[in-house]
Amino acid sequence: PGAAAAPRWDPQTLAYQELQSERTEVPASRLLEETALGRPGSEDSGCGELVWVGEPVVFGRAESIAGKYGVWMKDPEPVPPFTRDTTWRVDAVGTEVRQLLQYEAAGQLAQGYPAKVHILPQPLESTGAVVYRGGLFFQPRRSRAVARYDLRGEAVTAEKEIPGAGFHGQYPYSWGGYTDIDLAVDETGLWVVYSTEKARGAIVLSKLDPETLEIRRTWETNIRKRGVANSFVICGTLYTVSSYSAPNATINFAYDTSTSSSRALSIPFENRFRYLSMVDYNPAERQLFAWDSFNMVTYPIRLSHA
Repeated sequence: PGAAAAPRWDPQTLAYQELQSERTEVPASRLLEETALGRPGSEDSGCGELVWVGEPVVFGRAESIAGKYGVWMKDPEPVPPFTRDTTWRVDAVGTEVRQLLQYEAAGQLAQGYPAKVHILPQPLESTGAVVYRGGLFFQPRRSRAVARYDLRGEAVTAEKEIPGAGFHGQYPYSWGGYTDIDLAVDETGLWVVYSTEKARGAIVLSKLDPETLEIRRTWETNIRKRGVANSFVICGTLYTVSSYSAPNATINFAYDTSTSSSRALSIPFENRFRYLSMVDYNPAERQLFAWDSFNMVTYPIRLSHA
């Protein structure tokens, strides 16, 4: 009964989202005030259902075998001194993956010289990490935990086990890669995608508190985690990718947390380099970030406005 009684999630960050997309300079104090209070007209978040994914645009290529798969991202709600252009990257091949590379902007990925290299206090597992509100959220190696590494303080500020979550190859995506625990960010906040023995390998989706990593609410889907290549969340709906290697894959399922129901889709999705190891949505840029066999790419998307 505990989980069912949790309040419906209030996407209060949408006002902030709207402000950002106007690209105007707003004093931080006013921004915070408006984010907290919401503001007139903030009901229109511009949210909708995913209807189209465009062709991938390549931003950079990893030079060493360590970058065959990895994760790269920008923070949709950054904390100074970082900005929405600060770009983060982890090359994820290796037994001790601890390096988080920081770039001033995505354009620097191609030159290959990071502005800074953070050494994580514990190695991370796989390609499920995200950056959100000044923290890197990641799965420490060989654990069913999620940790928050503070990018300013350069220290882990929270760590929590995800109860019953499979890890280290129990319920990965179809390509393997120990992708059992995958973090995601959308307009409403921070999510974790995983599975459990109780769910028999179906995707379980939980909303996390970004400060404490406490689980706020959980949904059990009927989508088999090993049967899909990857997933991401947009406007409270989980979307899955059919294949990590087929050049003409599709976005094949959607699970809507507001109705707790899933439906089949067939939105074309191109794996240009035939090895998709990470895909995440960035709500500030309204595009997908992905890692496809050494290549860091983005995909433009379109949402239907209900």
